[in-house]
Amino acid sequence: MTISETGTEKRIAPLPPSARLRADRQLLAAVGAGKSVLFLDIETTGLSRYYDKITLVGYLLDGNYRVYIQGNDPQPLLDALAAADTLVTFNGTLFDVPFLLQTFEDAIIPTTHVDLRYAVRRVGLSGGQKLLEQMLGIDVRSGLEDIDGAEAVILWHRYLRGDLDALNLLIRYNLADVEGLRLLLDHVVDQVEHRDLWIDVPRFGAMSPLQGLVENLTHIVRPPALPDRARSSFQDVFGDRAAAQATIVGIDLTGSEGKPSGFCVLRGSHATTSLIGSDDAMVEAILAAAPALVSIDSPLCLPRGRLHAGDDDPGRNQYGIMRDSERTLKRRGINVYPCLLPSMQKLTARGISLATRLRKLGIPVIESYPGAAQDIMGIPRKGAGVGWLQQGLSEFGIEGAFVEKLPSHDELDAITSALVGTFLLDGQFEALDGPGESALIVPDLKAAPLPHVIGLSGRIAAGKTTAARIIERKGFAYTRFSLVIDDEIRARGLELDRPTRQQIGLELHEQRGQAWLCEQALKRVGDAHCVVVDGLRWPEDRAFFVERFGNRFVHLHLNAPFGMRLARAGDGSSEHRSAFEIADAQPVEARIDVLERFASHFIENDSSLEQFELEVDRFAESVSVGTK
Repeated sequence: MTISETGTEKRIAPLPPSARLRADRQLLAAVGAGKSVLFLDIETTGLSRYYDKITLVGYLLDGNYRVYIQGNDPQPLLDALAAADTLVTFNGTLFDVPFLLQTFEDAIIPTTHVDLRYAVRRVGLSGGQKLLEQMLGIDVRSGLEDIDGAEAVILWHRYLRGDLDALNLLIRYNLADVEGLRLLLDHVVDQVEHRDLWIDVPRFGAMSPLQGLVENLTHIVRPPALPDRARSSFQDVFGDRAAAQATIVGIDLTGSEGKPSGFCVLRGSHATTSLIGSDDAMVEAILAAAPALVSIDSPLCLPRGRLHAGDDDPGRNQYGIMRDSERTLKRRGINVYPCLLPSMQKLTARGISLATRLRKLGIPVIESYPGAAQDIMGIPRKGAGVGWLQQGLSEFGIEGAFVEKLPSHDELDAITSALVGTFLLDGQFEALDGPGESALIVPDLKAAPLPHVIGLSGRIAAGKTTAARIIERKGFAYTRFSLVIDDEIRARGLELDRPTRQQIGLELHEQRGQAWLCEQALKRVGDAHCVVVDGLRWPEDRAFFVERFGNRFVHLHLNAPFGMRLARAGDGSSEHRSAFEIADAQPVEARIDVLERFASHFIENDSSLEQFELEVDRFAESVSVGTK
């Protein structure tokens, strides 16, 4: 169909002769004599309306070519849109018009929109605008042959850094697109016009040539000054908060240990990069860095329902190869690869294996999306050239040897991946996920504040539940892992006692995973803004809560001597002591000493109950202050 209603793509089967005639009449009427036709083309920082912005809009109305440049007054552009009867674009239905409506809330788009991407199909053509120009012998790009959409983005970044010649070249590129539009429209009109229609249609290419404007572009459209550019920096975004001092490891993972991965240790704003091959070497380097978080640019989970990454998975046909997070990015205009595309399967399997290994060691791991961070920081992505990515990271305030000596693009992406970890710890992030799938993290400077979560760990009878109830009195919603386990015990018709809880808890840990248990415990408090979680036992528990809440998660570990724990738990008989020792040595309790090493706060419960309550109350008050 040659004409589409604004914002709606219409695709139909070939028309019968009578319908073709009606479509031809519609097209010719739209651009006929007396109609005010606006030719328009936009330039942007990228393809995603969600993350990218308009940089420049070139438009031709009544023979006059004008340019709106980001930062200037948009009113002349808005007036031209409102005055036109017909809008002519190439792929404007899916690209230009949605960008315009998102950028300018008051924009009035002409009711009639001729999108030449679809109109050319009426005359048996298809392809991109530049290809069609070549096919039809339309020559409007003399001296601009090497410029494409990616180069246009670089021209804009050059301009933002003071290169006005780059702006003029960008305008010339846009001017060629606009001139190409009117000549393509002429071709379509020539092919569809019939004598019996009796509609007088002008030939837009016969009007005064736009190319003649090129010599005077500097005089006509150069803005008086650079537009305001948000020169955000590491300090601007993170200030002096804890995330700004954190150590984070970023990894640009490859699909094979035989091909080195980009590796970055980011300590505050200082980056040290390298290339590391094997998983063992990577884990060793991570443990040596002792990071608060590891951020990996790789899929870290399978689509819900899938059992493994290979195409022989029995759920392959039912559940597909793409996760909800990837679908979300696709809807936002980001061209991401499905995680189980054949070329991605080894990478996904490796990422999941590495993340699982690290979480068992108590190290939080997130899946990062560096491209969104680069957009937020105003940095061209690596597709524009690694030199631009290097310069942008330096301008943002990241320091290190990479500033003086250009490293591999894998190392630069590892730096950006680590930065995503900083955004997460600071609570400035969005978690893209779906049911049964872990989150892909993208930075979000407008994210709502996260809940404050306190997690309590300690051995049996160390005082966890007593402390949790004290904290609950401060306004924290209470939850515990044993509540989830008890539901499972009841469902099986078993007895609610400690041995059964330990047995079922271990089964759930092994069969469904500790992340599932954490999720179920959180569901019990809904959207509470302050939460206390009683009974962390596994290093994976701590990793889960940091991954979910960043620095809004606080880990308190309680210690008490064995004799005092024994006395608090029973009557002191030899039978009780034997049962207590057995319970204390169960596998479900075996990782608590490892978990203890990650705690940020400690209380020794080795005195009176009154003293213990005082110390917990003091701790809870200090955390509560931060929640107000």
